[in-house]
Amino acid sequence: MFDLLVRNVCLQHQQMSVDVAVMNGLIVKMESNITGVAKQEIDGQGDLILPPFVETHTHLDTSLTAGDPEWNVSGTLHEGIRIWQRRKQMLTKEDVIHRAKQVLQQYVSHGVLYVRTHVDISDPALTALRALIELREQVASDVTLQVIAFPQDGVWNCPDNRERLKEAMHLGADGIGAIPHQENSREEGIASLEYIFDLALRHKRMVHVLCDEADSADSRYLEVMAQLAEQTGLRSRVTASHVIATSYYSDDYFAHVANVVQRSGMNIVVCPLVNSFMQGRLDPYPKGRGIARVKELSQFGINVAIAHDDIASPFYPLGSANMLQAAFMGIHLAHLTSMEEMEDALKTVTVCGAKVLQLEQNYGVGVGHPAHFVLFPFHQVTDLLRYQPKPTYVVSHGRVIAETNRPYTKIYI
Repeated sequence: MFDLLVRNVCLQHQQMSVDVAVMNGLIVKMESNITGVAKQEIDGQGDLILPPFVETHTHLDTSLTAGDPEWNVSGTLHEGIRIWQRRKQMLTKEDVIHRAKQVLQQYVSHGVLYVRTHVDISDPALTALRALIELREQVASDVTLQVIAFPQDGVWNCPDNRERLKEAMHLGADGIGAIPHQENSREEGIASLEYIFDLALRHKRMVHVLCDEADSADSRYLEVMAQLAEQTGLRSRVTASHVIATSYYSDDYFAHVANVVQRSGMNIVVCPLVNSFMQGRLDPYPKGRGIARVKELSQFGINVAIAHDDIASPFYPLGSANMLQAAFMGIHLAHLTSMEEMEDALKTVTVCGAKVLQLEQNYGVGVGHPAHFVLFPFHQVTDLLRYQPKPTYVVSHGRVIAETNRPYTKIYI
């Protein structure tokens, strides 16, 4: 007897439907008309089956605080940081866990089972970090949550953060971050990167940096990160988010940086929802589009993932935890308009994201893989991107953990 049998689902790019049988949390059969019974059987009704979505960059500690204690009127990063500095003085463990759990439930309802969150460690008590490490263990049976220790106030700007980052490693953070473009000088930005790479190497952790989130060709920390990723051997365990400045680089300099990044093996994460909302505000016309050179980075063979980023925070007052919405915005801003490019956009929130989180070995829908998958009431990627629906079923470790009724509207005209 199977634990779960999902009948009549379609694999991407295949016309024939299959059944999927699960035992002990693993997919044991994928073929047409599987015989046998199961403890639970689902009629997939021809739905598309996909691996779960991957969120490579969010901030669960700041989520659901938009307007508390005030709204970000200018919509800028600097005002967002100032408001968050006030709000984090009111943090409690219960507050952080309550809000973060609500957002994780939203992610799950949209088919996300893998989440990487950056957590501000500028608080002397490390309240948010301790809370999210605790939450990571609470949800581990259903959701993989990775916690990155993130010094929002800087590493050199806020010297106490150096010791807090060390403590974060001992508390069990999965990785370490930095924000070099917010340090006081180019030299201190580089020093902050060298510091966290050394710490990551000694503690065998991943590196994920908010890098070059600036509307300026003068912000040039990505090449430093790539050099350190190669020199330390951390390579694919290194990720840079945002890299907006790449869209302001000259073509010659961009090609140089892209080659260095490709050689290093590091990853890039772009955040089209939040960055298009925040960036370009001070540009004269024509304004920047608020996104890195996604298409060109991918053409250099660099792994590029798309993330949702903030959800109802001082940095971004919107957001629904829907990765299809993030991919949809990325398609528009990066001009990913051919059929092949739109299908690649879906990969940025699935297989490319799995590579960022170092999940490649067990990720995907196939016999022998963990039974983590989602079902959608569409066959074409373009329909997924057009309608951005919730999945009808979300399965984790062979158990249904979320179910959404198929939308139905009566029309009277």
